[in-house]
Amino acid sequence: MLISPSRVKDLCFIISTLFIFYLLGHHQRTPSNVLIVRTSPTITTPTTLRHLLFSIASSSNSFPNRKPYLRLWYNPNSTRAFVFLDRPVPNPSPSDSSTLPPILISADTSKFPYTFPRGTRSALRIARIVKEVVDRNESNVRWFIFGDDDTVFFTDNLLKTLSNYDHDQWYYVGSYSESYDQTQMHSFNMAFGGGGFAISHSLAKVLAGVFDSCLMSYPHLYGSDARVFSCLAELGVGLTHEPGFHQVDLRGDLFGMLSAHPLSPLLSLHHLANSLL
Repeated sequence: MLISPSRVKDLCFIISTLFIFYLLGHHQRTPSNVLIVRTSPTITTPTTLRHLLFSIASSSNSFPNRKPYLRLWYNPNSTRAFVFLDRPVPNPSPSDSSTLPPILISADTSKFPYTFPRGTRSALRIARIVKEVVDRNESNVRWFIFGDDDTVFFTDNLLKTLSNYDHDQWYYVGSYSESYDQTQMHSFNMAFGGGGFAISHSLAKVLAGVFDSCLMSYPHLYGSDARVFSCLAELGVGLTHEPGFHQVDLRGDLFGMLSAHPLSPLLSLHHLANSLL
């Protein structure tokens, strides 16, 4: 019995189609010796005050007079913080260990150049606190916060504000000065160190890894905050502006500034010794 050419064509089409489906099913089948690992999505717990680590720049000369400022916001039961000094304070008070943050002595910075004509080399030591605190590998730190010994932080507000950001991403959070002259002199994109600033843990670890080599490139800068800002700029990270940080480059009564404060939370105040509240 002869099969017509059209029937042969239909039969070939059917066989080809079945063969294609066979190949598709064969290649999509997972080999028996391949281990499939299924991971559940990462669940991030809410950020708490214990996830914030404060690093305070001070000196053996200024620290005795700045203790009252630290006690305004530091709570040994809920706040994690370190105070970095250039050298030990003689005759420390016995109560300091229970009411103030632990004291750390900064590492030697004599190998780093400093050429700004009207500044002091302490800017290098203070800038390098960023690296020294990260290198301690403290556990469960999501945010590193930096400030001076006369910076007063509003910790609950700071916690709420930083909780709006993903600590696993690269963030540099702070604010510039209230003084136009100071901001123009330094930068409108730099967080002023006295007002305090925060760096997410993921960014801080990368910054710490390159910080020493970066410091070598900026001997001509004045302050510590300018060095941190410049090294972050080399990493391609700009400032995330939070107006609640206050450098307070003002003198006299602060009532006007505080009464006109934006709706954003008040995060810090600096230079209170030179101001009237």
